[in-house]
This record gives sequence, C-alpha cells and structure tokens, in this order.
Amino acid sequence: MGLSMKAKRTKACDISKKVKEKVWERDNHCCVICGSTSAMPNAHFIPRSKGGLGIEENIITLCSDCHRKFDQSDERIQIKQYLQNYLEMKYPCWNISNLVFKK
Repeated sequence: MGLSMKAKRTKACDISKKVKEKVWERDNHCCVICGSTSAMPNAHFIPRSKGGLGIEENIITLCSDCHRKFDQSDERIQIKQYLQNYLEMKYPCWNISNLVFKK
C-alpha cells in the first residue's frame, strides 16, 4: 500500500466529530449494550485494522468494559451479533460490505 493510499485509508477509518455527535444521539447517550452513560461513540463494528470506516453505520457507543469484551473476550461472537442486529434495526439498508475501506 503506497503512502497516499495509507493516508486515505487512515482518514476514511477515523471517526469525525460530526459522526461521533450523530452516533451519540442515535445511541441515546449511553452504551448500547449495558446502558452505562460512561460511554463513548468510538467503537468500530468492523475494526479499523480490517479497514472499518469511520461512518455512522459502523460506529457504536460502548463503555470501556463492553468495548473490551467486544474486542477481546470469548463473548465477542454474541456481542457482534447483538450489535449487528442493533445496526440493522437503525439502518434498514445496512450492509456489512459498505463498512470497509475500498481502494
């Protein structure tokens, strides 16, 4: 990957302030899993490391505990399915293939 392509990917995967604000509102100012208000709209459904875009349809509000469980626990598969169902409910045309950076 050339330097300019890498820079484009990094920018595409970053979460803008505008997206964070929209996701925060969409998720009612709390973790979508446990309801904690000590949460941030900064979790990628498709991880940045896999080219996950910083768009509303790929960003979810999670507290640090739920974010850790989503990223690093045996519960990942169940959490991912729950989050996918949540995003599909919020975005009727939601499609996982639209969440990944394409060259």
